[in-house]
Amino acid sequence: MTALILASTSAARKSLLANAGLVFARLAAPVDERALEAPLIAAGEPSEAIALALARAKAEAVLALRPGAVVIGADQVLDLGGRRLVKPGDRDGARRQIEELQGRTHRLVSAVVVAEGPGSAWQHVSDARLTMRRLSPAAIERYLDEAAEGIFGSVGAYHLEGVGVRLFEAIEGDYFTILGLPLLPLLGWLRSRGLIDQEKNP
Repeated sequence: MTALILASTSAARKSLLANAGLVFARLAAPVDERALEAPLIAAGEPSEAIALALARAKAEAVLALRPGAVVIGADQVLDLGGRRLVKPGDRDGARRQIEELQGRTHRLVSAVVVAEGPGSAWQHVSDARLTMRRLSPAAIERYLDEAAEGIFGSVGAYHLEGVGVRLFEAIEGDYFTILGLPLLPLLGWLRSRGLIDQEKNP
């Protein structure tokens, strides 16, 4: 059966595919995301286009290293009123992001691209809208203490699958999109191409 590769080291994306019963390898994509997105941002491209471009670059970069495989690339953009937020990196950055997001609605735009052979074979993009509660400075500090360093590598400084869910008062959209991988459309495409064993994965 054709090798399936996830072009990501994301624990969340790995867990989603593994929990769906897929057999796959993982390989980090040698892509400079900031350099790739800079001209797109400067040109005023929408978040959907940026997420797709990044996901495509990751899939195609890994396909170049593993010709003949089917490679899944994915990316997510946090859009706050048309402005893109990136991973906070440390506690100060996480605090600033929570302060900026609290009391407001932002979008998470997630893209997935599958590459096999020349060009992208399939792509999909979806978004979710999340409204964060208003939080006092003390509440933000308590959250940062409890969430710990794991959130520093997550855009928005939260994990919805963890204590970060308590930050929100409303969520509209697909759970898998929020975690960074529109899983149901991806599974549908893999099934249509015979890349999921129907006997083991109905």
